[in-house]
Order: sequence, then structure tokens, then C-alpha cells
Amino acid sequence: MGASQGRAARWRCGRRRRRTRVRGRDDGGRLEAAELGAELGERATLVQFSSAFCAPCRATRRVLGEVAGMVAGVAHVEIDAEARLDLVRRLEVLRTPTVLVLDADGRVVRRAAGQPRKADVIAALGEAV
Repeated sequence: MGASQGRAARWRCGRRRRRTRVRGRDDGGRLEAAELGAELGERATLVQFSSAFCAPCRATRRVLGEVAGMVAGVAHVEIDAEARLDLVRRLEVLRTPTVLVLDADGRVVRRAAGQPRKADVIAALGEAV
């Protein structure tokens, strides 16, 4: 592989890692308030898996907090992925930030890996409420 091809391949790989992947309906089961360590929202819950040195996690925290403040009955719960490896493994969280959208009953209805845009979070909430 030539030098320019190697640089192009590295650029594509780096760019791919920064994209947010939003998956459709998720049958990842159900989460209870006791598992989360916080109460579920009346209408929906935004669950964020973060890690200590994750810069996109801070921006994600801000976006999810803003959305939860805008939409009545929606709660935002942040979970330290390193401290809750049981949930990370069960829910197949592969990177941080990972956001799960739960309906009022705690069922996972949507998930995204990477930093989400506010519009995407609001649209995902539309399926949960």
C-alpha cells in the first residue's frame, strides 16, 4: 500500500469512528429503576453509558439534559460504563457514549452509539412516548 493510500485509509477509519450510529427498534429487553439506580421517567428515559475520559460523553450529557428539560415526563440517567460492566455486557454496549431510549415501562425502543444530535434524540423520543 502506498503512502497516500495508507493516509486515506487511516482518515476513513478515523472518520467512521466519529459517526453516530442510530439503530431502529431494539429488542434489548427491559430495564428496571433498581438496575439504573434512578427512577424511570413518566413518559420516557434517556440512558447514557459514559466513561471518565470520553470527550463526546460530556457533550452528550449536555444534549440529553437539555432534551429531558424540554420534554415533560422524560428523565436522563447517566451510567458509568466502567462501574456497571454487568449492564454493559448484557446490553452489548461497545463504545461510549451509547444512548438507550426507554419507554415508560423501561423497554429499550431505540439506541445510538456516539454523540447524538438533539434533533435525533427528539425524534427517537417520538417513538417512546
